[in-house]
Amino acid sequence: MWAIAINPVAGHGKGAIRAEQVTRYFHEKKLPYRVFSSHSAFELKGELERFIDTGDCEGVVCVGGDGLAHLVLQVVVPRSIAFAVIPAGTGNDIARALGWSLEDSTKYLDHITTNQASAIDLGNVDSEWFAAILSTGFDSVVNEKANAMVWPRGPQRYNVAMALELPRFTPIEYQITTDTRTFTTEAMLIAIANGRSYGGGMLVCPHAKLHDGLFDVMILRPVSKIEFLKVFPRVFSGSHITHPAVEIFRTKKITLAADAIAYADGERIGPAPVSAECIAGAGLTWPL
Repeated sequence: MWAIAINPVAGHGKGAIRAEQVTRYFHEKKLPYRVFSSHSAFELKGELERFIDTGDCEGVVCVGGDGLAHLVLQVVVPRSIAFAVIPAGTGNDIARALGWSLEDSTKYLDHITTNQASAIDLGNVDSEWFAAILSTGFDSVVNEKANAMVWPRGPQRYNVAMALELPRFTPIEYQITTDTRTFTTEAMLIAIANGRSYGGGMLVCPHAKLHDGLFDVMILRPVSKIEFLKVFPRVFSGSHITHPAVEIFRTKKITLAADAIAYADGERIGPAPVSAECIAGAGLTWPL
């Protein structure tokens, strides 16, 4: 039996619309399924765990945004259960990493219901799984500000938070340990990438792969505020990686120590220090 985990309020109600489409698909295909949609992440996690532990779960289909998919990862990965992501959030970067259409889910559902899942790499940061990006620096400062704001709602909240935080943001000093070196640097932003994008398609590490057993790490070293505003839009095309203040390297393990907050898949991990490792083949899913 399939588990369909739903966040109906994802994407300002898009989650409910996509959920109706997904459940109709399973009903018309006469595929057994059970819907999970709770008032809290804690309740949903517990319900999924109890269902999977009965031994009757073929896979979990997440209908929502990256937050729901991130929660589901914590349930399915330790149990070696496959997961799929039907994008219905504002970012959808985990779905982007898997390569399927963000709008038409029918081909994706046809594929997952007729094929075996395959293994992909996942990141693990302080015992928490993530599929896309672990980040710290300016973006995390903006997230902290946006999460504390009650107005405006939606994506505009992050734009307002960015405008408020950029004038007073100063580069953060990080001590970084990788597979091969330990060094200290000031940075405006650090992204540790399993997938290629975050923030709704920003290609912060455009060459990251889900099957190489390594993180792509992007460090943006200090630039002026004006230069930052010039560089930042280039992240949507991935062309920022040619800027002289940007360094990209690969590593399996990384530790960051700093007076900074970290986020993974858009979810708050907490203050540094944080340690992350790319675990080859940790997740089961259906990449394109």
